[in-house]
Amino acid sequence: MIDVTDDHAFHLYNQKISYICALLPNGQLGHLYFGPRLSLTTADLTYLSQGSSPFAWMANFSDDQPFALGDAQQEYPVYGTGDFRQGSLSVTQADAPVYPNFVFKDYQVSHTKMRDLHHPTSFGNPALTDILTIHLEDETAQLLLTLQYTIFSDSATVVRVATLTNQGAEPVMIERMLSGALNLPQGRYDVVHLSGNWAKERHIQTQPLTQGTFSVESLRGASSHEQNPFVALHAAGQPFAVGDAYGANLVYSGNFLDSIEVNEWDQTRLLAGIHPASFSWRLDPKTSFTTPEVVLSFSSAGLAGLSQVNQRFVARHIIDPQWRQKPRPVVLNSWEATYFDLNEQKLLHLAKLGRQVGVDCFVLDDGWFGTRDNDLSSLGDWFTNKHKFPDGLGHFAEEIHGLGLQFGLWFEPEMVSPRSQFFKEHPDWVVRPKRGRMSITRHQYVLDFSNPAVVNNIFAQMQRVITETKLDYVKWDLNRSITEAYSPYLAKIGHPQGEFFHRYVQGVYTLYQKLLTAFPHLLIEGCAGGGGRFALGILFYSPQIWTSDDSDAIERLAIQSGTALAYPLSCMSNHVTAIPNEQVGRSTPLATRFRVAAFGILGYELDLTKLDDAALAAIKNQIAYYHELQPLVLNGDFRLLLPRQSNSQNQVAWLLSDHSRKRLVLGFFRVLADADSRAVQYMKIPVAQPNQRYWVNGHTGPVSGDVLQRVGVRLPIQFNGANRQQAQLIGDYQSALLTFDGVTATKTGKHQPETRKQQKVGHA
Repeated sequence: MIDVTDDHAFHLYNQKISYICALLPNGQLGHLYFGPRLSLTTADLTYLSQGSSPFAWMANFSDDQPFALGDAQQEYPVYGTGDFRQGSLSVTQADAPVYPNFVFKDYQVSHTKMRDLHHPTSFGNPALTDILTIHLEDETAQLLLTLQYTIFSDSATVVRVATLTNQGAEPVMIERMLSGALNLPQGRYDVVHLSGNWAKERHIQTQPLTQGTFSVESLRGASSHEQNPFVALHAAGQPFAVGDAYGANLVYSGNFLDSIEVNEWDQTRLLAGIHPASFSWRLDPKTSFTTPEVVLSFSSAGLAGLSQVNQRFVARHIIDPQWRQKPRPVVLNSWEATYFDLNEQKLLHLAKLGRQVGVDCFVLDDGWFGTRDNDLSSLGDWFTNKHKFPDGLGHFAEEIHGLGLQFGLWFEPEMVSPRSQFFKEHPDWVVRPKRGRMSITRHQYVLDFSNPAVVNNIFAQMQRVITETKLDYVKWDLNRSITEAYSPYLAKIGHPQGEFFHRYVQGVYTLYQKLLTAFPHLLIEGCAGGGGRFALGILFYSPQIWTSDDSDAIERLAIQSGTALAYPLSCMSNHVTAIPNEQVGRSTPLATRFRVAAFGILGYELDLTKLDDAALAAIKNQIAYYHELQPLVLNGDFRLLLPRQSNSQNQVAWLLSDHSRKRLVLGFFRVLADADSRAVQYMKIPVAQPNQRYWVNGHTGPVSGDVLQRVGVRLPIQFNGANRQQAQLIGDYQSALLTFDGVTATKTGKHQPETRKQQKVGHA
């Protein structure tokens, strides 16, 4: 998967893509191509390496080298050397800028990239993995730049990471060091990003690129509700499933920058990495700094194809392999059932009802620790609230386990309440300004996770609780952004404050590493006020993330559609909650709430004691159905047929299939009723096998895959004012699940579904 030509050109490829870089005339590394697989020849390399063009105001590299960097496609550009576009790296020494000239030194090819809990990275089976490492050196500045490229045979992605090593005798300051650059020869793209705010995370946003710079970024200390580290470039004006599309996503959870610049010659440069603002790093002699990885993806089938590339990559090369096949528990979370008003008797009654309807895990949310009766106190005091659990939390956990349920607990380990024993004992362990006021959010401060002593203390507290309760599941929350970023610890050890944000994130990863080393089968669900830290860096440790605090089914159509552009269904934690919905006040049918939530990891978060027998029976049937569906959620292919991209869009459609495409599940959602709608509507099923025949919902058919592809499946009949007896969708917020089961011919020539069990699925 890696060809090297004359130590000059490097071709990374698999059956899906090619990525080509080659030395420029000045010995630096340039970019030639990223896209569909090429059968490359030496003549092709010469053809692609056209060099720079003479333009007015172009700065030559040197007197003896007329070559210019101003329009060159570079793999790791440095601002200030004749290229006036934004660069990947900026360093100073003794307060003077350094302009490195990184010239090719050597390369190596390897095949081993194992999963290492100390740092979130992609990983893969050596048989599927090729790694190209290129060393570039500036002998004058005594700096070594290492660029590493990883390609997997099963993925249309290239993963990049950069390392800078100080080979000199004096320290240098890194002021800017991004993970990588992607240069494209033209600028006719729409930029697609996932933006919003709390309860409206990761909505699909699209806008055309023009000359200038567009950026997506976060300076909140986390990837944030407002922005997401994923961006895409899509051929301008093309439909969702048509045209070339490029994606970039960081394996990182802190401050980030995605920047896309179109220059005066219509060239596009995409940069991604740690946000340079509020960042600096002292690179002492003989030490190195390594960036987070950036995942570059490609599809010629538009955003629909790019979505599938991204989903498969994350599922196979980011998420812990033990969770790819292992069933995820359907949880019953206590929060919206009890809030802080909880006790053993009330919780046990709730858990018993959960067991009756088929949930797998009972999760005790906020309020179980310290003296916590509201959100004013006790964060940091991770010991049992004896008023609520007089026999101890271990005893309560035994009772939950005795019901045949797994047991889970809520933690917010990165935070502390001013009213807590922890804060009284360690007032210098919080992020606080050197002088002046401290901002406060939700009655809590942020712990200084750049300080190893803080991380070790929190780990010791959590370890005691996890051991005592034989805990199966942790919900890890984060409910405020970082303000007044100053670390008393870094000041004490003499490190620049510009290192704080990155060291903080490293501290978060260290706590994950400690927990999963001690408890390797513990399921940790990421949660940051919902989706405020939905990023690959968290997914490396947490196989699922609470997708959003907004659990309303209609709002989730847009949130989950956007999330699926970059992330698989298996990482989206979705709960069915009560109506009217707590976040928006909307009342949607129980069936619709379930059908939206089923496209992900299902849970329930409502007071079962307030439901009638019919509702409890419906939930029991839903969970039984979902247990049959979950293998598709974990390992199937998901396609956004009609993603929700705007509030005016009335119909949404999602499609799940197994790899053989013999089993398909279509989720169809209609937001508002439509007067006098057409009696018969069809939706094309592009993944249906033309030569396969399917039963639709176990009783209609068999219908050929060719018909389903070219004509479509008949959608449920909508009420038009005169067809009440025939109508299947009446009113607002309606939905349907349609299943397609491949059939086999019997000895009598009749066709039957491959399994009778699957016949029931469409009726959930």
